[in-house]
Amino acid sequence: MKILFMGTPDFAKESLEAVYNAKYEILGVVTNPDKPKGRGMKMIASPVKQFAEEIGLKVYQPIKVRNNLEFIEEIKALEPDVICVVAYGKILPKELLEIPKLGCINVHGSLLPQYRGAAPIQWAVLNGDKKTGITTMYMDVGMDTGDMILKQEVEIGEDETTGELWDRLSKIGGELLVKTLQQIEDGTAPRTKQSEDFTMAPMLDKQMAKIDWDVKSASEIKNLVRGLNPIMGAYTFLNGKKIKFWKVAITTKEEMMIDDIEKFKNGTVIVSNQKKGLFIKAKDGIIKVLEIQGENAKRMPIGDFLRGNQINEFEMFE
Repeated sequence: MKILFMGTPDFAKESLEAVYNAKYEILGVVTNPDKPKGRGMKMIASPVKQFAEEIGLKVYQPIKVRNNLEFIEEIKALEPDVICVVAYGKILPKELLEIPKLGCINVHGSLLPQYRGAAPIQWAVLNGDKKTGITTMYMDVGMDTGDMILKQEVEIGEDETTGELWDRLSKIGGELLVKTLQQIEDGTAPRTKQSEDFTMAPMLDKQMAKIDWDVKSASEIKNLVRGLNPIMGAYTFLNGKKIKFWKVAITTKEEMMIDDIEKFKNGTVIVSNQKKGLFIKAKDGIIKVLEIQGENAKRMPIGDFLRGNQINEFEMFE
């Protein structure tokens, strides 16, 4: 079975590696163009391209795939049996989807039809879900609307971040893709239509990262922090300076032995010292900050931060 692989980030690299280790014939790899990164704006190849070059695969990097007749004809000439698409980053046109005789297969980071869209893993954590998983499916022209093939469910840890869940699911995705390819090859792959009861998972935006102490509950703040770790970090302001939280926990007034906490406004610092840590009043609980990042500084454990930065009790985070 001849395979063309399309993908870009490390999540996709795990699937490419799994297909390669399963000894499938990989005709080539399609990935996004190199991008400038860092202070020097050095051009950096995607994780998929880096791995493809390590194992000697031909790499295609079209700027666009829609209305790109030259690229479509180039892929037709390869005559792939299957195109595997994992977090490629571009919507594929019908002309490309119709090329492989056995279909285009996608590895998606949710239990479809839940979380169709660009950020399924992130939204599962942001919403405080207890479980998620991987779905493989046949692609069609819709946004993650194709018939499902296989699913694997996983539990989300109470303190698990998007980054940690991403890493776990990327490996599971590779394993499930290989299993899917085996069943397609054997003619035993199931095909299940999705229900119309679906949830969307749109791209994240920077505006959502700001903590609203008056609106969000303690659990919502915790989910925001772990859901945006390591993508951008949830942030707040103290004395006009931007502060990012990378890891927090929730505690209660009973655990803190504070009876009159309701007199404080949301966002008020209840306790701040190197030994005990940093505790902030939320709408329905108390946020214990475990990992923090000051403005123009590195992220660090709260004890280290408080040794070099003063946060006074009864100050307010905005």
